Amino acid sequence: MCARRFLMIVFVLTLLIVASAVVLYQWGGRALINQAVPQGHFDTASAGDSPDYENDDAWIARPSTESADSPAEWTPAGVPAPATGAKRAAVFYIHPTTYLERDRWNAPLQLGGYADSLTGLIVRGQVSAFNGVGDIWAPRYRQAAYGAFLLDSKDAQEALDFAYRDVAAAFDAFVRQAGDRPIILAGHSQGALHLERLLREKVAGTPIARRIVAAYAVGWPISTKADLPAMGLPACLAPDQGACILSWMSFGDPPNPDFLFHKWQESKGYTGGNRRQEDVLCVNPISGTKDGEAAPSQNAGTLVPNADLHRANLAPGLVGARCTKGLLIVQGDIPSYNPPPLPGNNFHVYDFALFWGSIRRDAERRLAAWHR
Repeated sequence: MCARRFLMIVFVLTLLIVASAVVLYQWGGRALINQAVPQGHFDTASAGDSPDYENDDAWIARPSTESADSPAEWTPAGVPAPATGAKRAAVFYIHPTTYLERDRWNAPLQLGGYADSLTGLIVRGQVSAFNGVGDIWAPRYRQAAYGAFLLDSKDAQEALDFAYRDVAAAFDAFVRQAGDRPIILAGHSQGALHLERLLREKVAGTPIARRIVAAYAVGWPISTKADLPAMGLPACLAPDQGACILSWMSFGDPPNPDFLFHKWQESKGYTGGNRRQEDVLCVNPISGTKDGEAAPSQNAGTLVPNADLHRANLAPGLVGARCTKGLLIVQGDIPSYNPPPLPGNNFHVYDFALFWGSIRRDAERRLAAWHR
């Protein structure tokens, strides 16, 4: 069996384990939670030494390390390779959770094995959408293990805070290295959670805010009333608007987001207010509008991978979407992805793949608006 096919099988199995863990947690499946949550208590030493973001080995991608096989420089068949030019943005991207072990609360910086391959695979399918408009910085960071998201505990919060400290240090290095160019920020899932905090602590009310083209905080809820006012930028209302925030969470119809919002709605927002599902920000990546709706014909392209996930075609006009009650409901000729959607008809894993071409187009429009 070839290595790539083995990776695909491992990827499928681990995602199914995660999905089962989340569902059984909400339904009282404590036995599986005990098998999924990291052993022992949070310990900084177990994650290894702090990254030095002046060195190439602390980055999955940055301009000094770019090469033809860089995951950030990948494009699907038929899409032109990234161009160069003085008006290109600097893109800072935070990848989602890819550490699925339970031997520690935070992953080591150098993952190794299939976790490292999985990270490269996800980076290739997500941040590559921005390589048409910018040079990409994608840091390695000592991410919180996926089990940290299954419990509301002191250990879990310490693991998330620890991971954020790496992200914050990487962002400081990115700002120094990128010069005075316009900035695009992007993150997915755990990466989006860290991006929300980064906006509050490193961007809001600072000179950096004037350089932000857009922030794509995808796959993690943002309350327009309890969170957004503290993040320093408004929601994106129109496709030609710059200096704004996009967020969406993809579900099929009918959606069941109860497991997603159960704990979130019990927590306070960044402003101290109450979070509610009806206030969740949804910006349609196809139309580029808040609470927007778009037919499949308007989608510039969905990634459809081949069996071993090594290649993908960009298929326009397959998938449409509409924002409904804070969720992005997908419709149309949705590819038969493997692994399938998570429980609740949740297309979380494919938040970028479903709209890759439209995200690329959206970034181009917003960068043009910023320059104007």
